[in-house]
Formats: sequence, C-alpha cells, structure tokens
Amino acid sequence: MKTQPERAIAFVDLHRGPGAFVLPNPWDAGSARLLAGLGFEALATTSSGFAHTLGRSDGEVSREEALEHCRILAHATDLPVSADLENGFADQPEQAAETYLLAAEAGVVGGSIEDFTGNPKDPIYDFTLAVERVQAAVEAVRNLPFPFTLTARAENFLHGRRDLDDTLRRLEAYEAAGADVLYAPGLTTLEEVRLITGSLAKPVNVLAPLIRGATVDDLAAAGAKRLSTGGALARATVAPLLAASREMLEEGAFSWVGGATPGDEMRRLLGS
Repeated sequence: MKTQPERAIAFVDLHRGPGAFVLPNPWDAGSARLLAGLGFEALATTSSGFAHTLGRSDGEVSREEALEHCRILAHATDLPVSADLENGFADQPEQAAETYLLAAEAGVVGGSIEDFTGNPKDPIYDFTLAVERVQAAVEAVRNLPFPFTLTARAENFLHGRRDLDDTLRRLEAYEAAGADVLYAPGLTTLEEVRLITGSLAKPVNVLAPLIRGATVDDLAAAGAKRLSTGGALARATVAPLLAASREMLEEGAFSWVGGATPGDEMRRLLGS
C-alpha cells in the first residue's frame, strides 16, 4: 500500500495535469474496490450514498460515523480518497476545522467543507461566517505533514438559491481564504461552468451528472478540472435493484439475472 503522503501528492498531481479527471464517489468498500479495479486514479466519498447504506437520508449521519466511513474507504484501495465532510459537522469555525484533522487521521488526503447549514429554513451560512469556516479549515490542515486538498463548496444552487453572482462571490472568497479546489454543486449548463472557471484561478470541481449531455472533454474545455458524481452513481445502482425486485414481486419472474455482473468479473475487479 502507498503511504498517505504518497497518495496525497498523487492527488495534488491529478489537479495539475492536463484536461479534466473523473473522481467517482463510491459508497462502501466494495464499490471503492470495483472502481479502483476499473482503473480510476482517485476516489471521493459521498455523504448521501453512505447515508443510504445505513437506511438514512443525507444529513442524518454523525461525525463519528462519517469518520469511520472515511477510514474504511481510505484503506479499501491504494488510491487517494477525498471525503465529503458536509459542513464539518459543526457551525463554529474551530469545531468544524477539527473534523478535517480527524479525517486526515482516518486516512483520507482531502475533504470538502460546504456552506450549507443543515437547516432547510436557513440553508446558507452568512457570508462572513462561511469564509471564516474555510479559513479555519485551511489553517488546520496546513499543519499536516502532507498536502491535504481542501475543497470549498458554495451550496446555493442545491438549496433553491440559483444566485450565480452570490455563488461566485463566495467561491472567490473561499479561494482567497486558501481553499485548494472550488466547487458549486448544482450547476446545470456549460455556460455556468465557464463563468465559474473563468473567474477563478484554482481548480474547479463540477458535479458532472447534472450537466446533461456533457462529456469529460466538454467539461474540460469549459475549464473544469475535477468531475465528481456525488450520490448519482450510488443511486444509479438502485434502479436495476428496484426493477429486478418489482419483476419478482409483480410478475413472479427472474429474467433480470441476465443482466447481472458475472461472478468472475466481480472477483477480478475486487481482487485487483
């Protein structure tokens, strides 16, 4: 297994290479190993995908559970893993920053901090507090013995606030605060991606499945560096499960088995 510093450097290098790279989001050790076996170069956790494995909705996982999940995924493969750490599981900057140090102890080499409060009635942190939270996380991880890639997320678009000007204002402030990667999940057009990437100097992550019809090359041409899947990949695996289950319940049939992944391929990918 590669050391954590080696993985951290490899992850940084991916952000410095040409074009864009895909950062898929596994939801457990098995999916992480399958993705690694296919040849992806890095992975990231998904808060919603993990929550669903526990039978819960996104936002219903504790910090302790999320950190244990980080540990499991970080040790499941030899790849760098970045963690979806939501709002740092705290409102105050110092408490949120502690989460990133604990995540590093768990084995991940990067993590995201978002400005979603967790309260649907008041979803986005005040601008000043949001920036202070990013600053605190940056200061905390800069003392680690390896480069921890901190991603700052502006959550407006996911929570009913399609305010591109405020989103960009926040991303620019997070960049100035020292975040390594900027991310505005919820963008839906290449034009929006171009506007964001054209205004920032640091790498931009895009939630790629929401840009309908766009390819990796399209998103790279729009200036995106990192293309994550969020919880979409986990949800995509649920569709065949539901279809197969409905076939058994409603038709008493099992034709779904024809689309099942062969056991030999599963063993090959899990063992690679």
